Amino acid sequence: MCKVATSLEPGPSAGRIARRFAELARRGELGLVAYLTAGDPSLEASEKIVLAAAEAGADVIELGVPFSDPVADGPMIQRASERALKSGTTLAGILDLVGRLRQKTEVPLVLFSYYNPILQMGLERFADAAARAGVDGVLATDLTPEEASEYRSILRPRGLDTIFLAAPTSTDSRLARISAATSGFLYLISRTGVTGTRDALPEDLPVLVRRARKATRLPIAVGFGISLPTHVSVLGGIADAAVVGSAIVAEIEKAAAPEAAAENVAKLIRTLKQAGTSGVSHRGIPAGSENRS
Repeated sequence: MCKVATSLEPGPSAGRIARRFAELARRGELGLVAYLTAGDPSLEASEKIVLAAAEAGADVIELGVPFSDPVADGPMIQRASERALKSGTTLAGILDLVGRLRQKTEVPLVLFSYYNPILQMGLERFADAAARAGVDGVLATDLTPEEASEYRSILRPRGLDTIFLAAPTSTDSRLARISAATSGFLYLISRTGVTGTRDALPEDLPVLVRRARKATRLPIAVGFGISLPTHVSVLGGIADAAVVGSAIVAEIEKAAAPEAAAENVAKLIRTLKQAGTSGVSHRGIPAGSENRS
């Protein structure tokens, strides 16, 4: 079984994301990053769902910022964005939601957004508000490392991790560039195309993860198409976390009420976490990792 070489001990000023991944590594456990679109069907419902997801075992929660042109997302998350926008969800409202959540949970929270809403708010205003609210990291899906120097220089000093996407089409040199701009964890897209559930993982995924592993010492989270316990079980031997989005959004979409949505999401997360803590997913601590700083 592949043993993942991730640094175990974060520095004294490390944030929630680094501390959570260090804890997972000490336990030899695959992490679960849960995505939901904030404001779907309302911000009040999202608060209930996030708290239920955290209680059920989600290690990191990504709050999607709804956008009118979500080009990287499949139909499921596109519909969630439409519902959230119709309910009046804004970036400012999501930051208020994070502030309320921080009074109740310490689960790491990542804003998953297109760059336009952030730019519209203004980088410094956004970074200040996000840091005050208790955001841990930001992933701007359509922002490239080459265009992100100002963004990183403003977010990083405020304790906000800047998470970037790497893809199967990324060359080794490109992976190195993306990794250099990234903090918190590297989000590795499992396949080309948009988000959405799939029946099977790509056969060449282990090769892709090994290439990414050569470019970074950060934890690697694999997303896009991860939806089944069997996916999570397989990822346990090669990655540090599985990112599940569309399958969670589907549970929210089919629920008749926020309470039912929270219950459905919690049930799914418990099932996925079970797959990440047993069978082929359970990993030993990498040899020598305890000596890394």
